[in-house]
Amino acid sequence: MKQKNVLFMTQAAMIAAIYVILTFLANALGLASGAVQIRFSEALTVLPFFTPAAIPGLFIGCVLSNTLTGCVPLDIVFGSLATLLGALGTYCVRKYKWLAAVPPVLANTLIVPFVLKYAYGIEPLWFSFGTVFLGEFISCGILGMILLFSLQKNAKKIFPQA
Repeated sequence: MKQKNVLFMTQAAMIAAIYVILTFLANALGLASGAVQIRFSEALTVLPFFTPAAIPGLFIGCVLSNTLTGCVPLDIVFGSLATLLGALGTYCVRKYKWLAAVPPVLANTLIVPFVLKYAYGIEPLWFSFGTVFLGEFISCGILGMILLFSLQKNAKKIFPQA
C-alpha cells in the first residue's frame, strides 16, 4: 500500500512540474494568458487516460502556474478548477480514447471566458468563447491527442500501477 501511495504522489508531482515548465514556455512566447491562449501544458490534460495521479498533478500544476505567472486570484481559482474538471472528465471517459480531449476543451471553454471577462475585463464574451475554444482545441485536441497516442505504446512502463 505504501509503495502505491509513493508512486501516486511521485507521478502527480512529476506531472505538476511538467505542467509548470510547459506553462512557463508558453508564457515566454506570450501564449499562456490573455484572450488568445495556447498553453502547451494543457496537452497534459489527457494524462488521466493513463493514471488517476494526473488529476491532482494537473490541478496543482495549474494552481502553481497561474500563481507564478502573475494571474489574478479569480483566475488562479477558477482557471485551475476548469483544468481540474477537465482532468476529472478525461478520467471518466478513459474507456473511450477518442474522447480524452473533450472534457478539458469543454470545461475551459465554458469557464475561462467568464474569468477573462470578470477578472481581466476582456470583452466581448462571445469572442472569448471562440478564442478559448480554439486555444484548447489546439492544446488538448491536437497536441494532447498526439501526446496520448505517443505515450500509449509504452504506457505500462511510463505509468506503472503499483
